[in-house]
Amino acid sequence: MAAAWDEVYWLMAGALIAQEARLYQEAQVDPRKPWRQWTVVERREETPDVASFLLRPADDGPLPQARAGQYVSVKVLMPDGIHQTRQYSLSNAPGDRLRRVTVKRVPSVADAPEGEVSNQLHRTVRVDDELTLSAPFGDVVLDDADTPLVLVSGGIGCTPMTGMLAHLAATGSARPVRVLHADRSPADHALRAETRRLVEQLPNARAEFWYEQGAADEIGSHPGLMDLDGLDLPADADVYLCGSLPFMRAVRTQLLQAGIPARRIRYEVFGPDLWLAHTEG
Repeated sequence: MAAAWDEVYWLMAGALIAQEARLYQEAQVDPRKPWRQWTVVERREETPDVASFLLRPADDGPLPQARAGQYVSVKVLMPDGIHQTRQYSLSNAPGDRLRRVTVKRVPSVADAPEGEVSNQLHRTVRVDDELTLSAPFGDVVLDDADTPLVLVSGGIGCTPMTGMLAHLAATGSARPVRVLHADRSPADHALRAETRRLVEQLPNARAEFWYEQGAADEIGSHPGLMDLDGLDLPADADVYLCGSLPFMRAVRTQLLQAGIPARRIRYEVFGPDLWLAHTEG
């Protein structure tokens, strides 16, 4: 039995090693040098708790290939001398001259400590500083189909959606697009003005926002939590979903009730995924 398990282990290890090699090859990255230094050329305060960092390669070399919806890993040296790594979605069009990551500072809540890396970035990173980034990765990427598109996000989950919208605008897409976002308030909604601007650039796009507080201050927004009832979403739409796991679980249930097949709902969880995406329950 021990010999059999040993064989299974090495079969799985071989498959994973081969898959990793394929990912590096597709990203045109030398696996011996997976990290690269990037210079911060601008820092933007999006909300009191969200900042965007615009980056260019420190060596002025070409940007690695990226697709709308992908993320990069950011390796940060902490005060204790240990490197910590976190993943952040690219929040601008992959064809832009610069890369942008938009980071929400995670506060301490009750007994939970504050987010180490997000707070370190907010406290210390300024223009002309350098960050260590990986190449872009991630499988939940915008395809080139012409089917209707629904981008659903909650909180900081708006970042990959903004990158997708920027790509659609840059390529002159005529796809029907619905942008649905939920947040605490308009003031907490990162990239809100940019989202509206990008939607206005697309001929067949519209956006709807839900706010728990201050909805009356934002024209056309809805009060409370996201409610998809009555939106008449097309059953053949490709849906991209990003936000906290409780948010995605609740909205996915509504999408299924609206007639969207589970196979058309795409999402990504940054961490162990214990959610069965293709069950109807």
